[in-house]
Amino acid sequence: MITRNFFLFLAKNDFIKNKATKWGPKFGAKSVIAGESLQEAMDTVRKLNEKGLSATVDHLGEFVYDKEEAMAAAEYCIRTLEAIEEAGVDCNLSLKLTQLGLDVDKELCLNNMRSILAKAKQYGNFVRIDMEDYSHLEPTLDILMELRKEYDNVGTAIQGYLYRAGQDVDTLKGTNIRLIKGAYNEPPEVAYQDAKEVYDNYLSIIKRHMLNGSYAAVATHDHNIIAEVKKFAEENGIGKDQFEFQMLYGFRSEMQEEIAREGYKMRVYTPFGNDWYGFFMRRLAERPQNITFAFRGLLSK
Repeated sequence: MITRNFFLFLAKNDFIKNKATKWGPKFGAKSVIAGESLQEAMDTVRKLNEKGLSATVDHLGEFVYDKEEAMAAAEYCIRTLEAIEEAGVDCNLSLKLTQLGLDVDKELCLNNMRSILAKAKQYGNFVRIDMEDYSHLEPTLDILMELRKEYDNVGTAIQGYLYRAGQDVDTLKGTNIRLIKGAYNEPPEVAYQDAKEVYDNYLSIIKRHMLNGSYAAVATHDHNIIAEVKKFAEENGIGKDQFEFQMLYGFRSEMQEEIAREGYKMRVYTPFGNDWYGFFMRRLAERPQNITFAFRGLLSK
């Protein structure tokens, strides 16, 4: 049986990653990646907008250990914001701090974020800091809190499988948070391992954040959670302008459009670029049944 841990192992295997990158976005990755270029990403976002869907784009990449590479990644984020403005599309920007030099120098990463947020504010746009593995949680929240002293157009994500998720949600009251289950292989010392416990804690932090009066981006493909959130919002007088649903590009597209038709904001997380491997493996880890995408991608070549 192909397991979640198997795909998480592949996500960290540099040898396989290098081989896969040379092959290009095959094995189903092309179904969930909005192209490799910025222009392809904007074309994809425009098509999503035409269906009533909002978007957030992410130029794939992470774990940069070189200052020049981190500076180049920050410049690309700024170019992406400029492309969004020029295209006139309904789209935010998502990014990872390790791509911007978090593992090189914290101050470098912070300054890169300031440059990106200044450009986003100029355009009236919003930037989401993706949450990474547990070792980067505290540095990410530290940088977020520092940035929020200067900018209100920045938020992050909180992972529901972590024991501390509820506490972090309370600390970030008033912040636009993407609420996710979590996609990294964290140990039992810091994260729930049982699927039922993860589900319950995830639903709990969603309700907690919504009751705090904070904007909630509920990122899930689970129709049960979506139904529960709709019901909870209605019962507690929480308007549709206080939350949105988010799903990944290429997953449950019909449900995405149905949610949008019901009058809810539906935002599609839309990754693009060449460094697709780790992202794709973590998506398979979340839903190993998506291995069928791999065979379709292979057979189409």
